[in-house]
Amino acid sequence: MTTEPRIPDPDGFYAALLAAHEGLEEAQSADLNARLVLLLANQCGDQDVLLACIHAAAEDSPTSKAP
Repeated sequence: MTTEPRIPDPDGFYAALLAAHEGLEEAQSADLNARLVLLLANQCGDQDVLLACIHAAAEDSPTSKAP
């Protein structure tokens, strides 16, 4: 799992992500996030990496209970 920044323009990416959510209801925003996660996961295509990312994200969540 790569954790070093690799996005050439992270601020631009973040701005585009925020713009995609603009005007959406909470449920629509959650749906957009889910579709984006699935598209990005498909781009990665490495299930071991994806599972490591899930575990890392869950550990970083303040409301999660790490297994």
